[in-house]
Amino acid sequence: MGVKAEEALEVSYEDLPMYLHANHSMYMDVDDATYYLTDVNDRYWRVQDTTVKNDKGHYVDCSALVPTISEFLELPFVQGKSISDLFDGATFYASIKE
Repeated sequence: MGVKAEEALEVSYEDLPMYLHANHSMYMDVDDATYYLTDVNDRYWRVQDTTVKNDKGHYVDCSALVPTISEFLELPFVQGKSISDLFDGATFYASIKE
């Protein structure tokens, strides 16, 4: 789990899969909420809720795990909406490893 960068990313929807593949995670702000978009050991992808942490201090999952980025972008996770649905109203931030 990284720390949310202060400066927003300028990333198009078309570039999002390449960004995720190269960087493995990012933050997404949408509708007064922040989500952590991340992979699990380069095998599965998930969305995590940054307002809830487990006993190890990690964000908890708010989506199912899926094996491909294309499935991940279409996976409903908040009020039946996916990253694809929310993209135009979202702001994305790098996840900085400390």
